[in-house]
Amino acid sequence: MPAKDARRLLGKRSAARLNVLRGIFLRRLSGLIAAIVLTMIVFTAINSFFLTYVNLIGLVRSMSTFTIIAFGETLVLVSGELDLSVGATYGIAAMTFGLLWMHGTPFVLALAAGLGIGVLIGLINAWITTVVRVPSFITTLGMLSLVQGVTFLISNSQSINPPSKLPGFGVFEALGGLEFPFRIPIQIAWLAAVAAIIAFVLHRTLFGFRLAAIGGNPQAARVAALPIRRYKLWVFAIAGACAALAGILDFSFIGSTTPSAGANLTFPVFAAVIIGGASLSGGRGTVLGTLIGAFFLSLLSNGLSLLGVGAFAQLIFVGLVTIGAVALDRWTTTWGGETQSIQL
Repeated sequence: MPAKDARRLLGKRSAARLNVLRGIFLRRLSGLIAAIVLTMIVFTAINSFFLTYVNLIGLVRSMSTFTIIAFGETLVLVSGELDLSVGATYGIAAMTFGLLWMHGTPFVLALAAGLGIGVLIGLINAWITTVVRVPSFITTLGMLSLVQGVTFLISNSQSINPPSKLPGFGVFEALGGLEFPFRIPIQIAWLAAVAAIIAFVLHRTLFGFRLAAIGGNPQAARVAALPIRRYKLWVFAIAGACAALAGILDFSFIGSTTPSAGANLTFPVFAAVIIGGASLSGGRGTVLGTLIGAFFLSLLSNGLSLLGVGAFAQLIFVGLVTIGAVALDRWTTTWGGETQSIQL
């Protein structure tokens, strides 16, 4: 079959498949919103401070940076791949930026280098996955370990704390520490900006439509001669850039960074995307779903903290919710009509 006809057929099948997936997504989203409302009611009844403006603003601030990473991970999952190295990328980006800046590199160049290292890691992941044909799970798991090792090496296992006399320190503080009126943190603005960009790319462009087709039906995408390798290079690079941006923003807000920064981020990022409705099989995922999934996780963590539940117990709750979300994903994939839509 000619590639042009194959692309046309793939477009029709993808459109039909997307209609079915929208129905599945809306049902899952409705259930997730109901769970959020119920959770808020329970936590508010137990502790009235939970629903206060101060607490909710703090909750959104705390979820902003890991949600930015989750937006990039959403693109990767839609393409049918995984990126487990985002937590390590978060850490090395902040460390690279900080070390270069503290050793005399102009602020803007150091900042560009920090973001650039995230893009570079993403491109390496994509190249190994698409050219060398190592599964992305193995590639990014190995990259996670490699990047963490490099971060400890270049930092000499020491944390860094930039002095206020450094050129550009005011801009550095503002990146993650600025507050707008009504105590609205700048992280919310960063979150909204990244969400808008990723949502436009994923849901309003030919790139996003084809990306869903590639993740949902790789064989048909190859027959249609879609630029699979180039698309995956882009999504891994974007995921790396999102992780690097998040690392630098947290570095700015906290004022210091450590070699182990980001080590515990990979799981909540992955959990937010899956809870938000993305499929492990590829071809499905939305920015709105990821945002709501991240909010639900943050809601649980914040509410449990207010109740005095320890961090280890919180991990148990998050793990159970994630397993439930993955089980729901597999159930909807098998029985909810998605398999039928692929055969259209």
